[in-house]
Amino acid sequence: MDIALIIIGFILILAGIVGCMLPVIPGPPLSFLGLLLLHFTTAVDLTTFTLIFTVSLAIVATVLDYIVPVWGTKKAGGSKWGTRGSGIGLIIGLFFAPIGIFVGPFLGALIGELLYHYTKNKHTFKDSEKFSKSLTAALGSFLGLMFGIVLKLAVSCYIAFLFVKEVIVNFF
Repeated sequence: MDIALIIIGFILILAGIVGCMLPVIPGPPLSFLGLLLLHFTTAVDLTTFTLIFTVSLAIVATVLDYIVPVWGTKKAGGSKWGTRGSGIGLIIGLFFAPIGIFVGPFLGALIGELLYHYTKNKHTFKDSEKFSKSLTAALGSFLGLMFGIVLKLAVSCYIAFLFVKEVIVNFF
């Protein structure tokens, strides 16, 4: 039974790392589930602190992944149109992975902001200022997305490190 738990746990750890770059797969929670399965083996007994700490990291990284891109867009002067455009761009970008995952949100935010400035905010700025403001908001969205990915990847890699360390120490 221990071997099955280790194999399933390892698959969850790998899925968690892959999920850090794909928005439809919750990376850190999957990585934590892999570590939790390892805890249920007879040879490994992770401390309560370790489990609480890693689940807390997974939750915080997952929540921040949804907040930071929106915050980045708003901090860069973006509107709801840019934020929504970034989300749509991310979904469309999945079909053109791996490059689309990074380019999609940026182009989506840029297009969303341009649509906002040319339809809802027509008379406020000159055309060059509209493009400049849209580009700045798109860059904020992109940087927020990249921060979220790096944060999730760091948490999932930390959990993977704990998993591998415990397997090596307790089974070999």
